Amino acid sequence: MTRRDPALEFLRQHSELADLTAFPFAFDLDRAEHGEAVRLASGTALQAVAGDDTGGTYFLCSNGEVLYASSDGEAGLIGDSVDEALEVLIGLPGWREYTHLDLQADTAELTAAIARTEEGIRSSYAPQLDHDRSRLLARLGLSHLPQLELVRRLHQSLLRTEPDFMLLNADEGCAYALLDRLPRPPLWQTVLAPGQADLLMLRSDRTRWNEVADDPARRATLLRSAQYDRQTTDLPLLRTLLRAEAQLGHTEELRLAAVLVGLHGHVEDYELMQSLRMANSDVYYGLGGFPEGAEGLSAWATAFDVSNHGQDPADEDELTWADLARRQGRTELARSILLRLLDDTGPRDAPLLGYLAGQLTRLGDYTQAARARKLHACLQDDPRQRGASILSLASLQRRAGDVEAAWQSLQRAVADLDGPPPAPPTDQLALDLNLHEQERQTVAWRSLQLGHRAAEEHFLVASAAADTELAATAHAALAAGTAILGTLTRPTDDLRELAVMVTEESERW
Repeated sequence: MTRRDPALEFLRQHSELADLTAFPFAFDLDRAEHGEAVRLASGTALQAVAGDDTGGTYFLCSNGEVLYASSDGEAGLIGDSVDEALEVLIGLPGWREYTHLDLQADTAELTAAIARTEEGIRSSYAPQLDHDRSRLLARLGLSHLPQLELVRRLHQSLLRTEPDFMLLNADEGCAYALLDRLPRPPLWQTVLAPGQADLLMLRSDRTRWNEVADDPARRATLLRSAQYDRQTTDLPLLRTLLRAEAQLGHTEELRLAAVLVGLHGHVEDYELMQSLRMANSDVYYGLGGFPEGAEGLSAWATAFDVSNHGQDPADEDELTWADLARRQGRTELARSILLRLLDDTGPRDAPLLGYLAGQLTRLGDYTQAARARKLHACLQDDPRQRGASILSLASLQRRAGDVEAAWQSLQRAVADLDGPPPAPPTDQLALDLNLHEQERQTVAWRSLQLGHRAAEEHFLVASAAADTELAATAHAALAAGTAILGTLTRPTDDLRELAVMVTEESERW
């Protein structure tokens, strides 16, 4: 990081002040080393600048924000700058005990709680706390703010920790827990906020209907908002959204729009949906169980609504909000939702792990997608399914830049897909017919799309290995890929071209 921070530089140049910030205010520049490697989920820069005597560490983020990470695996944003963080640390030396305070409580009670904590500090190890505080704030040019104001500012910072400042263990990929337990708005409220604003706007401004309807992400968010805020007067708007969504074919929002329109039971809406179904086969099959007559429209929509939608956003799966956040371009919000879900998975969550791997891949987070896929593969009992999952893992590891791991996964994938060799025959007829000489039954999966994927991944790994100067891995992957290519019944032209290109490149390895 090249960012200059005057407060840090001043402390580094004045050792007596640095000693004072270290004790009794627990911001020790000599402890700027965390107990384990960490990184921000967003991938933005992070630099340890100080620590405390409990093993906690203060990190400087790319735009100057200060993130605190405890030795117990908790993290929280404590200020937008070093100045703000120091004002909190010096003004509230017992700040860790205030992260749970209810600021709606009586002011006298809050003030008394802070006073008790500080009296304990004075009596235990810092009898000159007030003098040291005043001196340090003055020398650093910081404000001596009322303590309740500092607590409020601390809480405001803590509430902004996620999604942008989610901290991960760099080796395992797991997220740190939040440092606080402050109440936060429900996830659905955060994700739906843009759609709710659009819904209010469009109810009074019809001229902008097409603007929102033509934007897939805004349209999806708007439909979800209309699902939970239903008004009869919205029907014309919902028809516009339905027509726009039908252009995408079979989507979840198509069914939602059809339900919201169909609940009104109008003949003209039945005819509209029939025309959309006849014009697009994806729409036809997407609206399953569609009634044969207009008289059944309302009942069909009601049944679908009860089984698939409903009117309480709190009942919706968090994956819905993660996907919607991603489509809105709110990458860090989507990532934080998915990583929290990934951290909570268990032995029975194989389908969820597969889905998380796909969603993280769509976010471009190949490292976390590989983590999800690896866990998914471990839960597969069937060798073919496990092999297919490990093949996907290899692709993710390659795209994450871990070429050696990708090559090892490729070898495991092929071994699982091929399966163990058949047991040697024991009956005399089989021995007489030399059936013990049969080759392993490897043809089936190689004749399918899986075989093409495996061959392609071998060539891609070979090329990536060569680019990272892993010559032995590159040659081994190329040889194995060429062997698989030779067993494919109908390799595509693209696959053949890739094989030729990598083979030609290998002459320079």
